[in-house]
Amino acid sequence: MKRINISSGAKWEDIVGYSRAVKIGNIIEIAGTTSVEGGKVIGVNDAYLQTKVILQKIEKALIEAGASLNDVVRTRMFVTDISLWEEYGKAHGEFFKDIKPVTSMIEVKALIDPDMLIEIEATAIISE
Repeated sequence: MKRINISSGAKWEDIVGYSRAVKIGNIIEIAGTTSVEGGKVIGVNDAYLQTKVILQKIEKALIEAGASLNDVVRTRMFVTDISLWEEYGKAHGEFFKDIKPVTSMIEVKALIDPDMLIEIEATAIISE
């Protein structure tokens, strides 16, 4: 099966050695994604907005890989404050209400930037 690496263009991809997404066959794995755009965190102190921005970025990567949100089978949400679960969940629900992938919401000590409240990974399988 052919491997396709999809880049977001972030300078960190070459420094750390990763891709925004990797597609092999009909499987797409999306790397941990944050709400950083142009070097700045979008939605500082706004868990809902950060989640929404992240899911829009994930959707863009999926489209580039020939998939859509409908193909997502799993999301993993790494959050720095689990007490904000309703805000993360509200945004996640707006994207996945009818799709209903399996998901996890895991509280972590910190993310790479203290303004980041959430980082999301996704797995998609394109139906044949």
